[in-house]
Amino acid sequence: MLDQLASHLDTFAALAPLWGYAFIFAFMAIESSFVPFPSEIVMLPAGFLAARGELSLHAPVPDLVLAVLVGLAGSLAGAYFNYFLSRWLGEPFLRRYGKWFFVKPEALDRAEEVFNRYGAVTTFVCRLIPVIRQLISIPAGLSGMPLGRFTLFTGLGAGIWTAVLAATGYALGRTAGDITYLELVHKGKALIDAHLVWIILGGLVLAAIYIFISRRVMRRSCPQPQEGCSTEAS
Repeated sequence: MLDQLASHLDTFAALAPLWGYAFIFAFMAIESSFVPFPSEIVMLPAGFLAARGELSLHAPVPDLVLAVLVGLAGSLAGAYFNYFLSRWLGEPFLRRYGKWFFVKPEALDRAEEVFNRYGAVTTFVCRLIPVIRQLISIPAGLSGMPLGRFTLFTGLGAGIWTAVLAATGYALGRTAGDITYLELVHKGKALIDAHLVWIILGGLVLAAIYIFISRRVMRRSCPQPQEGCSTEAS
């Protein structure tokens, strides 16, 4: 699938100066929904084109920053789609008909298991993990996770992932010679896969810091246990 999609990147790259950011938003929204679509196909070329001044602003650094922001906005749009759709349809419908929406029961089981075990923070950390990245929004919606918290955690995780992909593409655009987009995607994906464990560990460290700070703040605001006051981080 990756190779088939990458073979069409020359067509999209030719339209990038005019429609590049619209493509980034649309494809990242699709990637972040339940449709299986690799984000590497979108953000690696986006960073590559930014480095070579071939996006709308024709300025490498501003184009890179804008590409990351637009990619993040698209990721949030797709995550919102999953979140609200799961709240509206409910778990029985997803289990019965989810296979028609690329949501297999075993994948849904895994996403729910992770979410139920580790809580809301999984919507941040799991944005850095392939396959479960898109599906973690579904149990968040089914559980009624507060929208503000969902937006915060999803935005942080998606922002890190989008920035990593775009920065990798940008670095290759600066250092690589004439390469095809297929070679770009494979090289970028190989680099990220080689360092994925460190990316995930970084996310876990940030999650741990958040939990620690949250609990410290809650303890200070609630010096003595009382009704309506909790020291548990959400």
